[in-house]
Amino acid sequence: MARNDKDLIKKWETDIAKALVGKKIANVRYLTDKEQQGMGWFRKAAVIIFTDGTYMFPSADDEGNDAGALYTNIKGLDIIPVI
Repeated sequence: MARNDKDLIKKWETDIAKALVGKKIANVRYLTDKEQQGMGWFRKAAVIIFTDGTYMFPSADDEGNDAGALYTNIKGLDIIPVI
């Protein structure tokens, strides 16, 4: 891995940690029909909603081409699928 790659990874890790560490999950749901249609997606992704009103959901890629699955290390819930 090139030095620039390491720097980029560190920058993103720092930014992500600043945005997410300490947040508390308030709710989890799937995208609504309206949200899914608004994204132009064929499938629904799980949405994680935090107590401060921010949320996140996975996409298949950086361009937002479709919903994405979440892989976990939770026993019995290895993958949170797209629907």
